[in-house]
Amino acid sequence: MLGSGLSNQFGASVAALAFPVIGPVGVVAVRQWVAAGVLWAVGRPRLRSFTAAQWQPVLWLALVFAVMNLSLYTAIDRIGLGLAVTLEFLGPLTVALAGSRRRIDALCALAAAGAVVVLARPSPSTDYLGISLALLAAVCWGCYILLNRTVGRRLPGLEGSAAAAAVSGALYIPVGAWVLWQHPHAAAALACALVAGVLSSAVPFLSDLLALRRVPAHFFGVFMSVNPVFAALIGLIVLDQHLDAAAWAAILVIVGANAIAVTAASHTRTTKNRRVTQGPVRNSQSC
Repeated sequence: MLGSGLSNQFGASVAALAFPVIGPVGVVAVRQWVAAGVLWAVGRPRLRSFTAAQWQPVLWLALVFAVMNLSLYTAIDRIGLGLAVTLEFLGPLTVALAGSRRRIDALCALAAAGAVVVLARPSPSTDYLGISLALLAAVCWGCYILLNRTVGRRLPGLEGSAAAAAVSGALYIPVGAWVLWQHPHAAAALACALVAGVLSSAVPFLSDLLALRRVPAHFFGVFMSVNPVFAALIGLIVLDQHLDAAAWAAILVIVGANAIAVTAASHTRTTKNRRVTQGPVRNSQSC
């Protein structure tokens, strides 16, 4: 899990090194192609057997893939790695809090909302477009989680995710080819984009598969919340992107809100399952 988080954020920092040459669009195109190749090799989707009901969520997931990565990388280019990843992380946090009536979740939502206000506090240098793009990436990440559930129910294994990655990669062929044609001598930038694709797509994907076989899902969800911290630290070390004390405090609040929300949700599910399991036993004993 530690390797997955560090690889993902370090890959994003390497991608940022290529932005001045081929831009976020060129980097995202290469990353999508790498992700498509990795997922296709692992998932081996049988596209001809897909029904219309199966294709529908796959195509939506492909669109979310494309928009999420482009909006995130463009936000990183404008507002920095740590801030962009932190705002994007509001997506899974919102999914975790949605529909809950627990008081602790309401407090987590209020704390996260206050942290966002701190991160986006108005000033003459505030990049509202960059913040908006990071929030769009957050919406896409939330949709990605929900669509993955649907795809997982309708298609076996990783076939749905692999097909979505392939479609998303195909969408980027025209624009990616145009960007690379416009920059024929961008070998170093292309190498950075390829490294970013491996570190931010292939390594986290395979690492997460291995980790989820060994640790509970709720613990994995809690550990994922440290990604904004990793992003801020790597942005500081690799890209020399400095955050003030208020921004660091806001990042830690959002990380803490996610950890509390995921832990509370896991505890609630465990309690409900225990009651369901013990209920028939008590009834049978009373009989």
